[in-house]
Amino acid sequence: MPSDGIPYPIFVYTGLLLWQFFSSSLSDVSNCLISNKGIITKVYFPRLLLPISSTVTKFVDFAIASTILIGLMIYYKYLPNLEGLLILPLLLFITFMASVGGGLFLASINVKYRDVRYVLPFFISMMMFVTPVIYPASIAGKYSWILALNPMTGVIKAARAAILGNAPINWTLLAISGATCLAILIIGIIFFKKTERYFADIV
Repeated sequence: MPSDGIPYPIFVYTGLLLWQFFSSSLSDVSNCLISNKGIITKVYFPRLLLPISSTVTKFVDFAIASTILIGLMIYYKYLPNLEGLLILPLLLFITFMASVGGGLFLASINVKYRDVRYVLPFFISMMMFVTPVIYPASIAGKYSWILALNPMTGVIKAARAAILGNAPINWTLLAISGATCLAILIIGIIFFKKTERYFADIV
């Protein structure tokens, strides 16, 4: 598998860091209402706190997992682009918007249709294969624009370009990813707020 001249374990793990943050956050947010049904039915509080808190805890996991990437770079004697680390908070924020927005939509549906939680792991697994996590986006050749439709593609490509310094950051693609994830977040919040008043009755 090509890795744009970067040691393959480093190449893959850089993508996996953000993908794992996204997939685990999306999964937890989607199930947060069902997991906390005892609280929802007994106490009133802003329901948005549940999905947000589910995602915030993943930042700690991300920080811990990042130490493994540092170890890999030391082992392979690969010098990262330290200036590129400055863009990391932006990439995490975009990923946060995607996972929370998508999770809010799925959580609202999951309350009424419980089969969603069984389908979600398969959906996330399929999404991983249409996201350049274990392969470079360039492997798709002239069809790489199809991968660009996935908002996580811009995030992962920007992370590799920024941290590994193997290519310039595609700011246009990253801006598209950011705008798409913002739209997903807004739609998710609107849908969540519209269905929120029924949660206590059907959870």
